[in-house]
Amino acid sequence: MSLPAEISVSELKRMHDAGEPFFLLDVREDDEVATARIDFAKHVAMATVPGRLSELPRDEPIVVMCHAGARSARVAKYLRDNGFGDVANLAGGIDDWSLEIDPSVPRY
Repeated sequence: MSLPAEISVSELKRMHDAGEPFFLLDVREDDEVATARIDFAKHVAMATVPGRLSELPRDEPIVVMCHAGARSARVAKYLRDNGFGDVANLAGGIDDWSLEIDPSVPRY
């Protein structure tokens, strides 16, 4: 599978429900994750990503998420620039996830 540069929350849900292999990387801050999270996401705060590249898979697609999509777009570009081949930004981030997919996830 090869991901486009950006995917929607509905596409992320479809991929998850279909059991497609991917790694969901949440680059928000600790307090944001404490407020609202997607259970199957791995949290690595944006500022720590450069020092934690070895924790990220190079053999499966990575979807990067944040609150609304701006920080994750920067991290997705950084990952592509550093040799990660299949990386997408989650458009709208966890805010769209709460609005469109799972209203039990708090908005902030």
